[in-house]
Amino acid sequence: MTDQPENENIRLSKLMSQQGLCSRREADRFIEQGLVSVDGQIIDVLGTRVKSAASIVLHKQAQQSQDNKVTVLINKPVGYVSGQAEDGYTPAVALVNRGNQYKNSAKYQGQGQNENKYRNNSLRFSQKHLQGLAPAGRLDIDSQGLLVLTQDGRVAKTLVGENSPVEKEYLVRIDGQISQEKLALLNHGLSLDGKLLKPAKVTRLNEDQLKFILIEGRKRQIRRMCDQVEVKVTGLKRVRIGKIMLGHLPEGQWRYLGKNESFI
Repeated sequence: MTDQPENENIRLSKLMSQQGLCSRREADRFIEQGLVSVDGQIIDVLGTRVKSAASIVLHKQAQQSQDNKVTVLINKPVGYVSGQAEDGYTPAVALVNRGNQYKNSAKYQGQGQNENKYRNNSLRFSQKHLQGLAPAGRLDIDSQGLLVLTQDGRVAKTLVGENSPVEKEYLVRIDGQISQEKLALLNHGLSLDGKLLKPAKVTRLNEDQLKFILIEGRKRQIRRMCDQVEVKVTGLKRVRIGKIMLGHLPEGQWRYLGKNESFI
């Protein structure tokens, strides 16, 4: 949450978003429906400004609405776009159907700390889960791996907000020589579009594979970084977002994010 003076007046919907209660669009809807109280008083007028230290409570109906939103994890194949269909290419959301749901979701065994968190993930596919389902971050058409689609504005803000701390991990196959100097530049020292990139964690796994861990997601960032050090990317796979691993989710299939799972 952004630090603000306690006596500052701020638009209620913005403050709700900053506190992670919901997205600003959802906040406006809840306010219009009279489902938000501030310091014990129901607020139902859009644009209302409140103190940044105000106590905000979502009413039960709004909380249930939030709880019913789903987040989907897809192992996106190459050739699918993350968002809207473009140039005849198919959007990844087209994969979200009953036939492609990972059949072992309820028994899925993850890795590390997430090992037992998949067992409650027995939610069955419903067409209503496609309503408002949008990508929380991009994955290029030429890349594969973990892609998140969500109905939940809180999840989207966590993953793609300007100051999101969530790491994204990629396995990158390359063609070209990587010296220590080039590796150092990939870790910190490159710019895109005139703006210095945030520090990355780039390590060499073997002669033709690197591991990238980023906390930002500029357009085609890894490919453009590698171009700057004269290395060509021949394959790119995202394997982790925050605490969520791609794990054994088959390519082209998807599962719901479990109730006990979180990215941070």
